[in-house]
Amino acid sequence: MKRPALMVLFGLLVATSILMGCNDKGTPELDELVTMMTGSFSSQAQAEADTNFFDIRLEMKPIWQDKVDPGQGHYLYVEQAAGWALDKPYRQRVYHVTDAGDGVFSSMVYALPDPDAAIGAWKLDAPLADLVPADLIEREGCAVYLERQADGSYQGSTREKECTSTLRGATYATSEITIASDQVLSWDQGWNDAGEQVWGAEISGYVFLRTVH
Repeated sequence: MKRPALMVLFGLLVATSILMGCNDKGTPELDELVTMMTGSFSSQAQAEADTNFFDIRLEMKPIWQDKVDPGQGHYLYVEQAAGWALDKPYRQRVYHVTDAGDGVFSSMVYALPDPDAAIGAWKLDAPLADLVPADLIEREGCAVYLERQADGSYQGSTREKECTSTLRGATYATSEITIASDQVLSWDQGWNDAGEQVWGAEISGYVFLRTVH
């Protein structure tokens, strides 16, 4: 092989190595986490077995896959509604899931500028196509930090009292999350200044079983 050809081949190998080094940090596990988060989930079985819980439906769908560079993480549109009022969701969010390094994955939480316009967007092939990340409103301090467990699930929570809340007299909220291939366990609670719980499940979190991938 002639020297110029060798130099071209070497340059291509170096370029490929650099690109892989920039983009593959945590990529397999990050993609695995987002795949596990994606889908339709329901707490109906839990509600039928325990009257302390309601029948809640959870929808999570990736968005902006053609707008966001893979190295910037993944965005998901998230919608929660009572089983008897699916057209009136009580929570609509966008999660930005990234590899934070050292085995930790961050799921930042954003509110929408016009939630009503996004109702049912998870049913679309390209949800929130008219928005870009800059349009979102960050819920500062409400990010959930997850780590992969030995059983393959991802488990984590918000940090201390960083996620502020004014719902029903609360001053801050906490979230504990476990994401597995077949279910999502979510425990959201609101607390006042005295450290007393003022909203959310009291005994344990909600168990959302996967219904659709």
